Amino acid sequence: MTPYRDGPLIVRGNFRLVDQDGAEIDPGRRTIALCRCGKSGIKPFCDGTHKRAGFTAPSAPSAPRPVSHLRPQD
Repeated sequence: MTPYRDGPLIVRGNFRLVDQDGAEIDPGRRTIALCRCGKSGIKPFCDGTHKRAGFTAPSAPSAPRPVSHLRPQD
């Protein structure tokens, strides 16, 4: 899965896509673009609406924030 800057998530290869109820969605192809802006008319797939909506998002996740060390409870 590859996030495109200010755009969709691109998924390539063999994958299984399911909805929130666990029902499988057949994308009909091996490469798909998944909506990240929430405005697509064909969710979960991207229809390009992010461009008109002014959606912004990085192409890569930001660096993880440091986590303070936890002590085990006695």
